[in-house]
Amino acid sequence: MTEKKYILAIDQGTTSSRAIVFNHSGEVISVGQMEHEQIMPKAGWVEHNPMEIVKNVREVVGHALGKANINRHEVAAVGITNQRETTVVWDKTTGEPVYNAIVWQDTRTDEIVHELAGAEGPDKYKEICGLGLATYFSGPKIKWILDNVPGAREKAEAGDLLFGNTDCWVIWNLTGGPDGGVHVTDVTNASRTMLMDVRKLQWDENICKDMGIPMSMLPQIRSSSEIYGYGAKNTLIIDTPIAGDLGDQQAATFGQACFEKGMAKNTYGTGCFMLINTGEEAITSKNGLLTTVCYKIGDKKAVYALEGSIAVTGSLVQWLRDQLGIISSAAEIEELAQSVENNGGVYIVPAFSGLFAPYWKDTARGVIVGLTRYNTKAHLARAVLEATAFQSAEVLEAMNADSGVNLGELRVDGGMTANSALMQFQADILGVPVVKPKVAETTALGAAYAAGIAVGFWNGEEDVVANWQEDRRWTPQMCGTERDRQMRLWKKAVTRTFDWVDEDVRQN
Repeated sequence: MTEKKYILAIDQGTTSSRAIVFNHSGEVISVGQMEHEQIMPKAGWVEHNPMEIVKNVREVVGHALGKANINRHEVAAVGITNQRETTVVWDKTTGEPVYNAIVWQDTRTDEIVHELAGAEGPDKYKEICGLGLATYFSGPKIKWILDNVPGAREKAEAGDLLFGNTDCWVIWNLTGGPDGGVHVTDVTNASRTMLMDVRKLQWDENICKDMGIPMSMLPQIRSSSEIYGYGAKNTLIIDTPIAGDLGDQQAATFGQACFEKGMAKNTYGTGCFMLINTGEEAITSKNGLLTTVCYKIGDKKAVYALEGSIAVTGSLVQWLRDQLGIISSAAEIEELAQSVENNGGVYIVPAFSGLFAPYWKDTARGVIVGLTRYNTKAHLARAVLEATAFQSAEVLEAMNADSGVNLGELRVDGGMTANSALMQFQADILGVPVVKPKVAETTALGAAYAAGIAVGFWNGEEDVVANWQEDRRWTPQMCGTERDRQMRLWKKAVTRTFDWVDEDVRQN
């Protein structure tokens, strides 16, 4: 019998799908990656083609296995991690989506959200699901599809349609699709739909009824680490257990070994997502954070987190490159930003899709403030980087207030951690050390660990802790007076974004 030496993780992200092979030490052996199209039919609308995602997932699995020179017989299990809240509705008989996937960044459901809130306001369901009403989450997106796609509601009420975030869509397809595919999701992804009771870990019938979503559409909720099914005959992972499933930010928290209450991580990607472990207690935030399930290992109790979600960070660098043409590659921004001593008084608040944590204002829009003729493109570049750090600092303030614990250090991961200037400014503006691990692929690694633990490849969280190693640490160098001044000016800039969208703007 061939020895099972590896775990395969599939990371279905916002801009690409990746497959990564890990060994027992948690080291990356090989990577396959393919980008998918970003479809933007109208202002504020962001979609993906679900069939393209499935095709790419299948291909990147082949790329990763090929580069590692292994086959499925050496893979002990497969873990899935994914862009959360991105919503797919499909016909369970044909396997065809009834509409494109509506991406987490999409704001088309703003009117649905306001109607649902009614007189009770955006916190109407917060005690139940841990989330304030916002365009971010899956529930309103499902309602939009059922309300706007001809014939969709009738098919859903007849029991012919299924819903899932992209973890669920990928698992269903890899385990057979219309021919016996397993329709499951895990507690972390379910906690991002607005449809799950975050403490009971069950779908809430009343919220589903309010949104007009038939319960028959919803996947079975499972733990983050157990065998859900096996690779189908038409895949390269035939008979391999699919045994881990975590939303991308929870997966990164798991991969960063943030298992102790009070430990926190921040992931710098398209958006920025900071989570702090709150233990087995689901804390309802009073400061604009989300209550979410952090992970659940098999039959053990669920572990919870408070999360601050920031919509635009890495994508702001892309905007500077693609829309403004100020840089020709993302890597150029660090050198350009460091060519000036400071931001020259310029602050950029990237509320392109409204403001997420801790404000949750979907009528906000982006601003650039403080401009004078002295300013150059270098000041804009610096302001772009600093916007990421400022937004993260505001989230940390809210976390400290909600948890009652001042964070000692912040573990970081994601593509932007390669930017040393940003990481140093992040440490400066937070006033705590920022620590990067040796294995930067923490999102995929977290999914791999969950799958490996389920099949006995790893012996639980202690193996994850043993594998985690520090690569670099940035310590604060900014004095407290300057930190306070910078945050005061940032918050002043944020207020300039408020309530920009009104009826006139909507009509344009």
